[in-house]
Amino acid sequence: MFRPETLFIVCNLAALAGWALLAASVLAPSLRRVAQLVAGVGLPAIIAAIYVGALAAAFGSGAQGGFGSLSDLRALFANDHALLAGWVHYLAFDLVVGALIARAAAASGMRAILVLPSLALTFLFGPAGLLLFLALRFAGGARPMETLS
Repeated sequence: MFRPETLFIVCNLAALAGWALLAASVLAPSLRRVAQLVAGVGLPAIIAAIYVGALAAAFGSGAQGGFGSLSDLRALFANDHALLAGWVHYLAFDLVVGALIARAAAASGMRAILVLPSLALTFLFGPAGLLLFLALRFAGGARPMETLS
């Protein structure tokens, strides 16, 4: 079994590689297909598998706490496996959102100078980057159902 700290580092590096590939695909359209496959499917799937393993290890080790209150959540995240699961959950989902942003931006012809800040913000602060992208799409005249398609 891998130590949570080791998996934390591996997942961070994998996610970083995925984000770099997404950013590169905005600047080099020839990379779009591979970026969507790797950053939109492959890496999130691998990180998701690590998430499931970390979650199983957390609950298998008798982690205390839960999701009913902030104090329960704090107690749960005192367990390194649970904390790892919580973190890689963000890594996987944010990467999928980044891939959706890159794909929607390419399909709509959005300029790289607008897409890259959205991707950077999504990488760093998840929902804030998505909000920026949606605002830019709305400002550009997209209808609600067209924002991520």
